[in-house]
Amino acid sequence: MSGLRQSLPGATITGWAAALPDTVVTNADFEARLDTSDAWIVERTGIRERRFGGTTSTLAIEACRGALKRAGVEAGDVDLLILATTTPDKRVPATSSIVHAELGCRGAAFDLNAACAGFVYALVTAVSMFQAGFRRALVVGSDTLSRITDQDDRGTAVLFGDGAGAVVVEATPDHELILSHDLGLDGSLLPILYCNHAGYIQMEGREVYRRAVRATVESAARVLSGTGTSGAEVKLFVPHQANRRIIDAVVDRLGIVPERSVIVVDRTGNTSASSVPIALTEAVEAGRVEDGDLILMSGFGAGMTWASALLRWGT
Repeated sequence: MSGLRQSLPGATITGWAAALPDTVVTNADFEARLDTSDAWIVERTGIRERRFGGTTSTLAIEACRGALKRAGVEAGDVDLLILATTTPDKRVPATSSIVHAELGCRGAAFDLNAACAGFVYALVTAVSMFQAGFRRALVVGSDTLSRITDQDDRGTAVLFGDGAGAVVVEATPDHELILSHDLGLDGSLLPILYCNHAGYIQMEGREVYRRAVRATVESAARVLSGTGTSGAEVKLFVPHQANRRIIDAVVDRLGIVPERSVIVVDRTGNTSASSVPIALTEAVEAGRVEDGDLILMSGFGAGMTWASALLRWGT
């Protein structure tokens, strides 16, 4: 099921930051101990290296601190914290409570699990909750997928990494941040990508690839058509960073100028809910975004979940 929605409260993103562990794991590291090669990995995924280390909470805290500093606000000024993750530090309590306490936030906090579509889900949720009276939110995606990946399985070990990305979102009456959004789920596809408690990620790679391209294209197309926007009008495409081939296929089918897509998967691997904010942070810091630009975010993940949002950038 999927639903296209519009008419969210006014908001603007005022801060952004990313956090990556120090340990770099290259394709050569896997080549040395698994039946694989750098050429094979790059050809099929576009990944050359990824980062391992940290915990979901420590990476989230680092990213949040960076976003708060960029926004010029104190943690005590935040009244809503949403942490998108599939790798919580504990079963109970929510990892957001650890982040909330360490930062010194006030107000509400909760975890959101929508797999690799989690950040877009969380961003839409945060802006929606401005209708309930919240004024400033920290939205963070943080995952440590290396902890739930079988490092001896060549089919999955090379794909995933750890990281976090965060944004500060503030309510404002004079800027419409999210022009249109589409959140969806097809639970019947759970068997193609899942991870049991105390287990490792299980994935049917070819089927995930096929479904991911289809879900992302259809979701993004709904968002664009809902606002009468063409792919050519998108100034920046920030997709979930799972596989370079998936991103290229989506860009081609949506008619987006290839140079306008953000690619970090070659250096981070698939970092799940953190991949979109990590990519967004890199693009903004590189000066690729100006006020008024249309930004398309789109992600997909286990569940199978998907989420797209068309944003108008304005600080």
